[in-house]
Amino acid sequence: MSTFPWLTLITFLPLGCAVPIAALGRAPRASRVLALLATLAELGLVLAAGLASGPAAGGGWLLVEDRTWIPGFAIRYSLGLDGLSLVFVGLAALIGVLGVLISWRQITERVAAFHFFFLAALTGVQGVFLATDLFLFALFWEVQLIPVFFLIALWGHADPRKAAVKFFLYSATGGLFMFLAVIGLSLAHPGGQTFALADLVGVILPPGLGAWLFAAFLLSFAVKIPLVPLHMWLPDAHSQAPTAGSLILAGLLLKTGGYALMRFAFPIFPAQAQAASPWLMALGLFGVFFASLAALAQKDLKRVVAYSSIAHMGLAVAGICSLNALGISGAVVLMACHALSTGGLFAMAGMVEERLSTRSLDDLGGLWDQAPLFGTLFLTLCLASAALPGLGNFVGEILIVFGIFKAHPLVGTLAVLGMTVSLVFLLRLIRETLFGERRTAPVMADIGPREALILIPLALAVLVLGLHPAPLLDCIKEPIQELLRHFPPSPAPWLG
Repeated sequence: MSTFPWLTLITFLPLGCAVPIAALGRAPRASRVLALLATLAELGLVLAAGLASGPAAGGGWLLVEDRTWIPGFAIRYSLGLDGLSLVFVGLAALIGVLGVLISWRQITERVAAFHFFFLAALTGVQGVFLATDLFLFALFWEVQLIPVFFLIALWGHADPRKAAVKFFLYSATGGLFMFLAVIGLSLAHPGGQTFALADLVGVILPPGLGAWLFAAFLLSFAVKIPLVPLHMWLPDAHSQAPTAGSLILAGLLLKTGGYALMRFAFPIFPAQAQAASPWLMALGLFGVFFASLAALAQKDLKRVVAYSSIAHMGLAVAGICSLNALGISGAVVLMACHALSTGGLFAMAGMVEERLSTRSLDDLGGLWDQAPLFGTLFLTLCLASAALPGLGNFVGEILIVFGIFKAHPLVGTLAVLGMTVSLVFLLRLIRETLFGERRTAPVMADIGPREALILIPLALAVLVLGLHPAPLLDCIKEPIQELLRHFPPSPAPWLG
């Protein structure tokens, strides 16, 4: 175990750099440069921490930091990094770099303030992925909402304040119930008050109390995922957020919900999670069908991609609820690849709007002929979202399907049908955007070097994960085995 504070640096470096950036209100270029350097340093720290971590210790942790914080209430400053959190922490660091690059020209007003809130949001997300004290986790969970609210409200489009308020009310309400449940769980612990994850995992509670506490956790996480019908904040937030805001929403905030299910809700309440799994799986698959059909009715490019996020995260939840290694591994791979592919599509939607002043599918068409490099990368990322074999999303989705089939063949058949329905709206998106006659007066300029630096790594990442997913699967293998240790090795009774 390394004694160097890797995890503290990873968590608070973005916020530490955000403070001096806030003072650069009249120096927009300096704000951009410092923000880019901060996110590059963050990415370097994550890579260095991964290399510096030794063999997994007890509980599968690679790095741990644990100190007394508020002893009177048994609250500790506890951070932990294992293979599962390493995937999402690395993803957050990468999204941070891309978010600064995509905003380089798009954000022209209050540039320093924008990067302050962007980096503050990154600290909140990293804290969620690393916290192993439930009070600290709940604190980061709430804190991450505030900067994202301002990113949408101050730099969004159309009616951004309404979208920001809707996002905040949904998320804060769910977070409040979870915060109360964290306090109740700590007080009800039979061994005395504690917020430590290791002490609370598998805690024996009265059945009624355990069910209510689990429901509060689930409500908060389901809002963030989001599961239908708690999804209604997402399309507005995505369509009206700045491009970097959409990157954080799709690439990171949605993933905090899925991560929290695996890290906190399921291992702390295994009996309740097993009882709720069939309903959650059904809700996730319903979301796949619902969001796919809703996407077919959308005319706004960003709203189409937003509904695709609901569909993909619904499938990921179904994979987690299969309660076997195949399904959960597939869910993690799908969430990682969804962040890459959908993040790229949101970035490209921002590029289209920047050039043509529209995102309406009625105004697009023929972009392949006008901008062939843009068309190639857009097609690649759309096909990744459609789970084309050879690309990363396919690995995630096929593992989820195998995991669900292992649990219940009939439900697995529904999952395959859901994937087929989602394919329809993605093919429509490709046709109406890239092909056909040009329906816009201005000519679409192709992407430049800075934009290529954003999009080409994303396309290559989904290609590498599609052709060689073994390193990622090896990274998450032990944490998933640790999670499944709390559940019976055979299928649950409801699966027959």
